[in-house]
Amino acid sequence: MDLKTNLPGIGIATVTGLAALFLSEHYGAPAMLFALLLGIAMSFLYEDSPCTKGIEFTATFILRVGVALLGLRLALTDLVSLGWQTIAILIVAISSTIVLGVILAKQFKLSKSFGTLTGGSVAICGASAAMAITAVLPEHKNKERDTLVTVIGVTSLSTIAMVVYPIIVSYLNLNEVDSGLFLGGTIHDVAQVVGAGYSISEQTGDLSTLVKLVRVSFLMPVVMIILLVIKLNNKANSDGSKTAKVPGFLIAFIALMVLNSCFDIPEVVLSPAIDFSRFALIAAIAAIGMKSNFAKLKCVGFKPIILMIIETLWIAGLILGFILLS
Repeated sequence: MDLKTNLPGIGIATVTGLAALFLSEHYGAPAMLFALLLGIAMSFLYEDSPCTKGIEFTATFILRVGVALLGLRLALTDLVSLGWQTIAILIVAISSTIVLGVILAKQFKLSKSFGTLTGGSVAICGASAAMAITAVLPEHKNKERDTLVTVIGVTSLSTIAMVVYPIIVSYLNLNEVDSGLFLGGTIHDVAQVVGAGYSISEQTGDLSTLVKLVRVSFLMPVVMIILLVIKLNNKANSDGSKTAKVPGFLIAFIALMVLNSCFDIPEVVLSPAIDFSRFALIAAIAAIGMKSNFAKLKCVGFKPIILMIIETLWIAGLILGFILLS
């Protein structure tokens, strides 16, 4: 890493991330969305400027560091505490949402990569999942644009769900356990799950957060499966393309999750690492926004948004159906 060359771009992405956090704290909207919009507004800095290489570094390496550190938020005991039935319905919900995304993307004449990206983001953990999945998808000319559209879509839908889903919970008169499962199993981003859960009760907030973190734990198995599918496709095509390899950040994620499961990491270490992970993702999405071409973003049309809405309704209907039938 050439620190002198990368420092201007890293610095501007960091300042943009801090501005996004400030706006988020004062106006109540997701920091990821603010970071993305601010990044798009500053996209001129990516074109032939001293910031270019640092912005690229932030959008790739810093992104991977942030995803890897997500492993510290998870522990294997979380899976055990929910019980096999809850785990089973989450597996069905996650896998079916991703498959639905791929199928609908084909019907809408969108790429399979885009269907995988949106399906995984809706199914697992919103913008964080989008960042992890896009890091392993094959390179193509619209990759940054697809990532931007996905982050904007899932973040907006997650914010809407944070307001609407507690109303649904109240209307159906669900108990605290079922409410926690519904909110944690359907809302895309962790912050919105916390907001929705604790707006009902402390127990609902605790349980919905736990269910959400278990959903997050499926991120790396899903990424591994995506890598395997890419590898098999490369072999089938025999086009001489590079074989997909397990990236270092994926190995680091798993190692940190196992470490957090086996050892009681001091809060003085754990809390700053989790905060850094969150900020690294915010800075990375700001950098991706800076790399964007807004003219291309305007040309995507309504199909991607419709796709994400259908995926959102699918996972919500599936989880709610399981609750009502059981």
